[in-house]
Amino acid sequence: MASVCMGSLCKPTSLLLSGVVKSSSLATGAQASKFLRISNFDMKESLQGRHCTNHTDKKFYNRLTPHQMKKEKFELNAASTDNPQFDATHNLINPLENAIRFVDVLYRFIRPYVAIGTVFSVLSMSLLTVQKMSDFSPLFFLKLMQALVGGMFMQMYVCGFNQICDIELDKVNKPSLPLAAGELSMRTAIIVSSISAVMGFSIAWIVGSPPLFWGFVGWFMVATAYSANVYPLLRWKRFPFMTAFYMLISKALVVPVAYYMHMQNSINGGASLLSRPLLFAVGILSAFSLSMIFFKDIPDIEGDRMHGIKSLAIRLGETRVFWTCIWILEMAYVAAGLVGATSSITWSKYATIISHLAMGALLWMRAKSVDVKNAKAVQSMYMFLWQLFYAEYGLILLVR
Repeated sequence: MASVCMGSLCKPTSLLLSGVVKSSSLATGAQASKFLRISNFDMKESLQGRHCTNHTDKKFYNRLTPHQMKKEKFELNAASTDNPQFDATHNLINPLENAIRFVDVLYRFIRPYVAIGTVFSVLSMSLLTVQKMSDFSPLFFLKLMQALVGGMFMQMYVCGFNQICDIELDKVNKPSLPLAAGELSMRTAIIVSSISAVMGFSIAWIVGSPPLFWGFVGWFMVATAYSANVYPLLRWKRFPFMTAFYMLISKALVVPVAYYMHMQNSINGGASLLSRPLLFAVGILSAFSLSMIFFKDIPDIEGDRMHGIKSLAIRLGETRVFWTCIWILEMAYVAAGLVGATSSITWSKYATIISHLAMGALLWMRAKSVDVKNAKAVQSMYMFLWQLFYAEYGLILLVR
């Protein structure tokens, strides 16, 4: 644009000046002076006319004057003291700011509330293997860190791959997610997710834990099948039954049991799959998994309907699915209280009964106050279910 403006200004000026030289060579004395005055006047009139009809040319012409150039230089120097782009120390701080910003984006990319659930799952399943205080050995904490780090890497892959496949869906349902919001590029998301999966498998392989490795394999397979846009066999999230199967595998059956066996094999030399606490954990976590995976679809109805996903909330309606999920958890709490009542250990019996009945009452009171037609209220209730999920990982340890 600047080159066009410059050309438009220079061309008429050169023609006028050439006319002055040619005419002045033919005239002498007073005629030459008169001609020069007329030519100068015509040149000014021509420039003024162009300035009136072309604002861009006028701005460019004004910048060519010595006074204006000096003024702009002063303004630029003055602005540089307030603009970080011209701050010499900004370039030194900028890499640190970029690093902090990337960590923040990555933190939101892995869905913090889900990652916290993974941490509690590893801790809870690991503590179930403890029979006496001497089990808290350096080896115990080493194996705990192996399961925790490996599980976090796999969780990062699961969340990342889901967002990669659901980017258009998330622009409607979850526009604040980093990938959907454009804060994270698709290339970076793919790299982070791929490295996370490789790191998860590598940790399980290097530490030599078959339960951990095959648990991660099962998690990887069902999570990929749940999200992958490969028709007609995959993209399980389109089907309520397959959605429930995915959640059961990842949150109740294969992965938690893999953590338990990893710790049990490493510490006690074997795993008792029929132990009372483990069976209780599988049962109560299954109830939470079913409830939460169906509840999650209630605030996502709009985007799911646009993309042809026939979730249970779309098939049955928000209200019916809402109360179905609540009743699943209420029955699970009652069942947990009954299990606690059969315990031969007094403190375990009363702690299990009282805690689960209290949680059931708290859930019921909260559910009664929710407007199912209000998406924000339903989303808030969904996050409350996650808090109950976190608490249950602790209550599992009371069952003996």
